[in-house]
Amino acid sequence: MAEIHAFVCGHPIAHSRSPIIHRHWLAEHGIKGSYERIDVAPLDFPAFLEGLAGRGFAGGNVTLPHKEAAYRLVARRDEAAEAIGAVNTLWFEDGRLCGGNTDTYGYAAHLDATAPAWRQGETAMVLGAGGAARAVIHALLKVGYKTVRIVNRTIGRAEDLAAIFAGGASAHGWEEIPALLATADLLVNTSALGMSGKPPLKIALDPLPDHAIVSDIVYTPLKTDLLASAEARGLVGVDGLGMLLHQAVPGFERWFGVRPDVTEALRAAVLADLEGTA
Repeated sequence: MAEIHAFVCGHPIAHSRSPIIHRHWLAEHGIKGSYERIDVAPLDFPAFLEGLAGRGFAGGNVTLPHKEAAYRLVARRDEAAEAIGAVNTLWFEDGRLCGGNTDTYGYAAHLDATAPAWRQGETAMVLGAGGAARAVIHALLKVGYKTVRIVNRTIGRAEDLAAIFAGGASAHGWEEIPALLATADLLVNTSALGMSGKPPLKIALDPLPDHAIVSDIVYTPLKTDLLASAEARGLVGVDGLGMLLHQAVPGFERWFGVRPDVTEALRAAVLADLEGTA
């Protein structure tokens, strides 16, 4: 059986944990193949995509700063990529390079595994208005949330994002947080606040209902101040690592033909790497 090869590309790329995830699954399933990191500068990215088939790759992942460029350059996009405006997974169909976005799937799958009651919510509050927020909002609206309140320090960015999801989302300033918390079934931090090396995210969670779920897509540190505050209030908290792990599943299945599981062994392998570089 021929070996199958995949990759993750970005600039820089040394920080990517994707090789840990995919190599773990390759070993687990006894698949002959490889998954490698490739540093590609922005000016070189179009040529890199054009040469993929000739280099023997079945596909790969795309990370910063190439997700929007990949969206423009692929021959076909899946529904999630169209909604999010970015591509993070590449594969070939009938010789054509296709692009998808697995972040929406990854976010939803992680919450399904750790806090399944999230699907019963109707009102969500999303902190941040970047690409991650767009993927999360798409997931929330897909499962039936009626109201998604986007909160951002720069209100214009929140308004731009709300306009994309017309009717299902609204834009709000940071000063509105205390009032908005009182009716939130789900609070999601998609900003970099609270990440190692970034400014802290300081929010008093007292107004949140007792049934509320608190989700942070940051995973360095694994337990952010936001999640610690949720725990202190007795609320269900969901860390950001699971989204990273679950979003990798669809790509691996496309390239290697096996649908892998997100297990405690995989989580431990990635955590060990995170702790080793902390």
